[in-house]
Amino acid sequence: MARNSRLDHSVFRLALFLFTLTTAGCQKDKLYEVNEETILPPNANKTKLKSDQQYIAILYANLFQTALSSDNLFEASECVLAFGDKDLVHEVLISNYMNSGGVILPSEQEMRADLDGFITETYNRFLVRNPTEAERQFFKNYISTHPNVKPELVYFSFALSNEYQYY
Repeated sequence: MARNSRLDHSVFRLALFLFTLTTAGCQKDKLYEVNEETILPPNANKTKLKSDQQYIAILYANLFQTALSSDNLFEASECVLAFGDKDLVHEVLISNYMNSGGVILPSEQEMRADLDGFITETYNRFLVRNPTEAERQFFKNYISTHPNVKPELVYFSFALSNEYQYY
């Protein structure tokens, strides 16, 4: 009888041990919830397409750091209206402005000496915002690995970018 009692007691302890072991192993992992956030690109708020006159006036101000006279603005606007391909007209306009002299841009040595400063200044000048860290890293790598890139080329590409077409 005492032997059966000890055996029952051992079976009970074994069952209790297994129950404890299995229930302790079934604890659920903690779940963390994340709030839904909409992530938009930095230019998402720029939805209004610049008119031809706005594009020309802003382009001139970005390149020369001064306002374009109303006569010159009217003349340039008439040239843009005369052509159907606005991208081509913008390229010609930027090229003419770059070759006319008086454009305010850093030298290549200044650009390469302070890439962070050049990139930040270019974003602020043309896109009126700071670059994201990904944009900054892309331009630093691109300019560092392409010795033929000059400030004129960077300004040209910013003036032709899709983001520059909007405000």
